[in-house]
Amino acid sequence: MILINCSHPLTDAQRAQIEALTGQSIAREIHAPAHFDHGAPFAEQTAALVASIGLTSEEWQTAPILLVPPALNVIALVLLAELHGRMGYFAPVVRLRPVESALPPRYEVAEVLNLQEVRDRARAKR
Repeated sequence: MILINCSHPLTDAQRAQIEALTGQSIAREIHAPAHFDHGAPFAEQTAALVASIGLTSEEWQTAPILLVPPALNVIALVLLAELHGRMGYFAPVVRLRPVESALPPRYEVAEVLNLQEVRDRARAKR
């Protein structure tokens, strides 16, 4: 799978957790940190960020993609909308959580969220 990381760099332990949770190996990791200018429109910056990832239209639509979203919620939301437009579905995302009482602070993989499945279940409740 292609892992697109828009957050902090991942550790080997976090990568191993992701592979264990998904049952897939990470064939390619793309680090695309989301450092945005708060004085400029986020939609335009998001489109530029996604373009910088360098996947083809075919790859966006057919490759198994997993996303580590940016920490800033508004950027993450705009990114999900941009990716949905390119992929045709919601990308699954990795949720990280702090390791309790760790000094210095460390993060572990909490879960992989299948957002398309969440969307499909919610749609049935209309």
